[in-house]
Amino acid sequence: MLIGQLTNLLKLRIGVIMMLTALVAMMITPGPVPGAFEMLVLAFAVLISAGSAGAFNQYYEVDLDRRVARTCNRPFVTGYFRRRPLWLAIIGLLLVAGVGSAALVLNVPAAVYIFLGAFFYAIVYTVWLKRRSWTNIVIGGASGSFAVLAGAAAVDPGLGPVPIMLAVVLFLWTPSHFWSLAIAKNRDYSKTGVPMLPVIIGRRRCARVVMVNTLLLVAISVLPFFYGMSWLYLLAAAGGGGYFIYHNILMIRDPSPRVAMKSFFASLLQLVLLLVGAVLDVLLLG
Repeated sequence: MLIGQLTNLLKLRIGVIMMLTALVAMMITPGPVPGAFEMLVLAFAVLISAGSAGAFNQYYEVDLDRRVARTCNRPFVTGYFRRRPLWLAIIGLLLVAGVGSAALVLNVPAAVYIFLGAFFYAIVYTVWLKRRSWTNIVIGGASGSFAVLAGAAAVDPGLGPVPIMLAVVLFLWTPSHFWSLAIAKNRDYSKTGVPMLPVIIGRRRCARVVMVNTLLLVAISVLPFFYGMSWLYLLAAAGGGGYFIYHNILMIRDPSPRVAMKSFFASLLQLVLLLVGAVLDVLLLG
């Protein structure tokens, strides 16, 4: 029970995605081959820092979370954890542990990127933008990009073109991923007054925006092939991207919650295939 509540509080599913993107970026960045200890520290630093940002998000948004069926079971809403200032200290310590371990074991640039990832999610997205602007998930989505940059910087702080492209891919992936969910949960966001894009312009128009964004996402995701990645990576990027585009087309035709959720899950598959393709490129053909 406690482990499940902590997993919910720290939003570990999001943290795991960020951790995996950081590790993949570390693996594909040319330079000294990272050891198991360095990879473990990177995984810990990104996961725990993302967890601190996720916990702050829930601490700050109790009033919104209690209005929505999808989030009303979060521990600060249910009272499983009491919402008190002590939690802010715990959240801060988690962030210090993550950023500090990266600075001590990896390097300062990697630690800075990890900090920026948590800062963009907790402050830029949660505090500054979510209740004010439809750009909330666009700008706040940069938190995933910083995870990629952290993994690459742990090997080469100079950052080559491929890690930068993958960071852009994560930046573009987040809106397509989250707006698909927002279309499916449009009624929930309407209740809260949060200005998510489908609430402002409608589900069908938002689906068209998702399509444009996904096309740009897929176009950039194949560019690493022209900078040294192999046909294996290209196949994974194009295959996953094509699958995501297909579900975007279906969502434009029918922006119902059922179809939008399929687009949401297609975005996850697209990212997984991209990451797997990148790892196999290094392990099998690198």
